[in-house]
Amino acid sequence: MIPEDELRQLLQTAIRGARSAGAIIRRDMKRPRNIEYKRARDMVTQTDKRAENVIIDIIQKQFPSHQIIGEESGLLNDNDSLFTWYIDPLDGTTNFVHGYPIFATSIGLTYKDEPLVGVILDPTRDELFSAAKGLGAFLNGKQMSVSNTMDMKSSILATGYYYIHDHLFALNMKLWNEIYPHTQGLRRGGAAAIDLAYVACGRLDGFWEFNLNPWDVAAGVVLIKEAGGEVIHANGDNFLTKDTKLKHIIAGNINITNTLFDIIKVHY
Repeated sequence: MIPEDELRQLLQTAIRGARSAGAIIRRDMKRPRNIEYKRARDMVTQTDKRAENVIIDIIQKQFPSHQIIGEESGLLNDNDSLFTWYIDPLDGTTNFVHGYPIFATSIGLTYKDEPLVGVILDPTRDELFSAAKGLGAFLNGKQMSVSNTMDMKSSILATGYYYIHDHLFALNMKLWNEIYPHTQGLRRGGAAAIDLAYVACGRLDGFWEFNLNPWDVAAGVVLIKEAGGEVIHANGDNFLTKDTKLKHIIAGNINITNTLFDIIKVHY
C-alpha cells in the first residue's frame, strides 16, 4: 500500500510533467513541423522528443530510481524498481502534424505492474484528466465518472486503427460495420489517450482498439478504473499494462464493456 501523501506526490509529478510537455506542444503548434519517420506512416516530430525529454527530466529529478518507458526513448533505468512510468509525450502525432486538434500527452505509473497514477493533458482545450488509485478521477479538478448508459442503442463509442493495414485492420473494419448500426454513433479520433479520457469522463460510453502499446493506455486505464469503469483485454482477461502480449483493449462503463466483449470475442 502506497501512503496517500506519497501517492499525491507521484500524481503531482505526473501533472507537472504533463503541463510542461503541454507548453512545448502549444508553442510548437504555431511552428513548421520537422517530421521524421520511424517506419512507414509512423511519424515522429521534434515536438515529441522535446516533450518527452522534459517529462523524463521532471520524473528523474523527483524519483531517480524509478523505471521509465517512453515511446521515443525506450527503457530508462533498467533495474528492479517496483515503479514504472509510461510516457507518450504526444499521442496523435499524425493529427498534430496536420493541425487536426485531437492529440494529448499521456503519463501513467504502475506499481508492481498495477495501475497507480494516470494523467492525460489535452493541450488544445487545456483539459487535464488525472487519477490515482483510491483517490478518484478528475477533469480540471472536478470529479468525473464514466457514463451510466445501459445499452448499445443509446451509446456513442470510439475505436482506433493501427497504421499497418494488416489482419487486425481488416478485423476492425468488420467490427465497425457490425457494431455501428447498434449505436448512436462511432468515432475515430486518432488518439487513444483522448478516447480513454473521454470514456473516463462519460463523453464516450465505450472504446476498443487493437495493438496498442503500454504508453498508449497506462494513464487511461487508471482514469477509467477510478471513474468507475472497466478495462479488459479483448479475450476477457484483466488488462495488464506491462504484458506486451495483451495489447487489445476494451473499455467503458461495465454494461458497454461487457456488450462489446460479447461481440468482439466471436471474431477474436
